[in-house]
Amino acid sequence: MHNGGQSKPGNPLMNRSCLPLLLLIMVAATTSGCGALVVGGAATGGYYVAQDERSLEQISRDASITSRINASYVKDDLVSAMDVNVDTYNGVVTLRGTVPSSRAAHRAVELARAAKGVTRVISRLTVVQ
Repeated sequence: MHNGGQSKPGNPLMNRSCLPLLLLIMVAATTSGCGALVVGGAATGGYYVAQDERSLEQISRDASITSRINASYVKDDLVSAMDVNVDTYNGVVTLRGTVPSSRAAHRAVELARAAKGVTRVISRLTVVQ
């Protein structure tokens, strides 16, 4: 039955937003021994899976955390997603970049802490007025 490109909620394999990640995991599983696999792109600076001690599952969880935080910044009136770089490693989030006020820095940390799966937030934000 065709559902107009809509996926059923709760079925991650049918969710179109998960398809690139699923493809990446399948490629990574089939290319072992074929050199370093680059994950990400310009937005993440690229990442070499072959040099990462995390499992693909943890890398996926960390990428999801980063995406959730960035999405919350896009929706927020105080924090600009363009000004804050979010890096996640084993659930620990590091924020880098510049914000216009200490209030914006506090809000960026607050939103990051609220994201599902975050265990700790490290702020390396600089306030520039």
